[in-house]
Amino acid sequence: MNTGLEAAGETETRELVHFITQQTRFALINNILQHPEQLPSMYELEELNPSVSDATVYKHIQKLIDAGIVKETALDDEDRQQGYPWKFYGLTDEGREFLEDHNLLAAEETLQQIYETISDKPDKMVKYESAPRPDDA
Repeated sequence: MNTGLEAAGETETRELVHFITQQTRFALINNILQHPEQLPSMYELEELNPSVSDATVYKHIQKLIDAGIVKETALDDEDRQQGYPWKFYGLTDEGREFLEDHNLLAAEETLQQIYETISDKPDKMVKYESAPRPDDA
């Protein structure tokens, strides 16, 4: 399957950088990078983007998955807990490498520090942050 991240010409690479840096998609990538486990749930992504509809967040995550930048990972059935999320979103190895190669990870540490200072998170978001995550993500 061609993810768009494989050896591509200069035009394709430029188009992928433009695709990734579209405002909503880049915000979602930054949300993933700043998350304590770098595996937020859909709810957490939606909460971190209040000016964007939930449907738009979902649509852009799907586009990032289709491009090979983001992967959806899920807890095994026996590890799922009622009232907690079981699907999470993180960067693929190829996605992280592409972002790094194009200097789009430079603010990763700063993003994590900013995230730690958010003090008015809804209780549900705090709960979801501590939810079990897949070990193999």
